[in-house]
Amino acid sequence: MHSFKPYTMSPWINYHHLFYFKVIAEEQSVSKAAEKLRLGQPTLSAQLKQFESAIGVSLFERQHKKLYLTEEGKIAFDYARTIFKIGSEMYEVLHDKIKPMRLSLCIASLDSIPKHAILDLTKAALKVSPCQITLLEGKSDELMRELSAHRADLLVTNFIPTAIDAKGLRHRSIAKNKVSLFGSPKFKTLKKNFPASLSGQPVLLPTYDSKMRYDIDHWSQLTSVHLDVLTESQDIAVKKLMATDGMGLLPAAAHTVSKQIRSGELIEIGKLQGVQEELFLVTAQRKIANTIAHELFKNFSLE
Repeated sequence: MHSFKPYTMSPWINYHHLFYFKVIAEEQSVSKAAEKLRLGQPTLSAQLKQFESAIGVSLFERQHKKLYLTEEGKIAFDYARTIFKIGSEMYEVLHDKIKPMRLSLCIASLDSIPKHAILDLTKAALKVSPCQITLLEGKSDELMRELSAHRADLLVTNFIPTAIDAKGLRHRSIAKNKVSLFGSPKFKTLKKNFPASLSGQPVLLPTYDSKMRYDIDHWSQLTSVHLDVLTESQDIAVKKLMATDGMGLLPAAAHTVSKQIRSGELIEIGKLQGVQEELFLVTAQRKIANTIAHELFKNFSLE
């Protein structure tokens, strides 16, 4: 005989409690939320405790008499805002007041990612489905947290997440481009006897947030070429300005500086053998997938 396990349902969400939590998070204070909701502060505090007990996580932590959302609280707050936004929209749609809202997609990227890559990804998203797109820029660790907390759907990066950061994340290479060294016309004499001519020359390098930086260091060791690092930055726009101003040499894929090459502001000094600009698309595993993000992660490529 087969034995059957009884079906157990997940705890019901008390949407009154969820709404109270949302207001507390927005006001960052139980007393202010109680005033807004016209409830007694002890009553509201008790409702919050019941909600935390029902879902089995702590949503707030108190520091210096102020309330701060925990990591779980931030996730719950994002869901709460979405739930009540959709609820309001449902009411409006049922009464023919508005059209259903577009799907949303949040794309995060490092400052160092070429802007054309973000443009192409945005165009590809709109081809999948009409959607409202939010673009985020920042540092790798910050954006990785946004992705893990499901506040971002996709991350465009030039570095593979480490084993610690990669928990629950998936990545896929979307572009590989050869890298050359570019400089203003005043550096044209360096073409002769390249790469030995580079020793002691000022260069504008990416930070170690980029895989390219490790490739350049490895290339420098193999060729015994000492590079004088003038600046380290993830902001490709700033480095292009510095390169066209003649401040230093810029390692980049040709498409990244195509405009400056056409205008004559930058020239190719030489190719860095074995150095590549590789871009990755990263997404977080989630129970309810964003359909647009899922399609882009599966098929998008910059090749």
